[in-house]
Amino acid sequence: MEEFDDFTVRGEGRERPLDPGEFPEDDEPTLRPRTLDEFIGQDELKENLRIFVEAARRRNEPLDHVLLAGPPGLGKTSLCYILAREMGVGIRITSGPTLERAGDIAAIITNLEEGDFLFIDEIHRLNRAVEEVLYPAMEEFAVDIVLGQGPSARTIRMDVPRFTLVGATTRTGLITSPLRDRFGFSSRLDYYSPEDLEKIVLRNARILGVPITGEGARQLARRSRGTPRVANRLLKRVRDYAEVVGDGRIDEKTARDALAMQGVDGLGLDRIDREYLRLIIEKFDGGPVGLGTLAVALGEARDTVEDVYEPYLLQSGLIQRTSRGRIATRRAYEHLGIPLPHRS
Repeated sequence: MEEFDDFTVRGEGRERPLDPGEFPEDDEPTLRPRTLDEFIGQDELKENLRIFVEAARRRNEPLDHVLLAGPPGLGKTSLCYILAREMGVGIRITSGPTLERAGDIAAIITNLEEGDFLFIDEIHRLNRAVEEVLYPAMEEFAVDIVLGQGPSARTIRMDVPRFTLVGATTRTGLITSPLRDRFGFSSRLDYYSPEDLEKIVLRNARILGVPITGEGARQLARRSRGTPRVANRLLKRVRDYAEVVGDGRIDEKTARDALAMQGVDGLGLDRIDREYLRLIIEKFDGGPVGLGTLAVALGEARDTVEDVYEPYLLQSGLIQRTSRGRIATRRAYEHLGIPLPHRS
């Protein structure tokens, strides 16, 4: 999960939202695509967004509110930056868990400029009081402020600039219907194909100045769990291995050896993934076993197991989720080299 504190650019004694074209500083800021043309994959979504943005620009209106769903690392945050850049507006970033009181979100919204983007990561984790403030802000561009306490308390309505709320979530089902219905555009990002991930690896290797062969990039793409963030992380670690152990070039053998050292197997599973599967197979006879039991056995939070580990295992056909719990599939046994039990 990607969490942010409220992000502003600070300078000259002032705070302001991130201007169009500016990006948070990180180790490799240029790896983040800056335009829809640079963004690889998610072709259907990109085409819809192009039309969506162009229509808003022609009408000279702020973009309607956007909800982006999908597992972590697929590019929800990058798409938000790109949309803000395409619209030529500033952007303010926060996350659901950091907004504890109604006043927190009201303070952010009232400081936005006309057309600005407000990006809320993990929006499904907003508390109800904060969500209530968002309803009139999204529909009527106004916030209700309560003055005083008890019987003498009164409410005043304050107009706010027309803004675009972009929400990102890994769990759409946890967003309440009233909030979800207020988004004018919603879409789910899918896992990336190995072909798209190979293009991403080649592009980012070029940006990092890392010599890489097509087979080397293919090995990284196949083991990146359908996720660009994982591909970028593996690329950097294989780069380290190539520079220290090899000749600085990432070919097929270097990629295989480096990933084996990292504990990443041919399907992209790491140590914890394999431990998860072995728990089901060896300790619970292949399942079914409950999520809570697995989380305790792994020493991880339930949400981490459900949101981080299980989606790729499900997509890869290694587990099944049933009403009684998780079950390891035939493919999981085969991948770990464990004989299938004979059921009576």
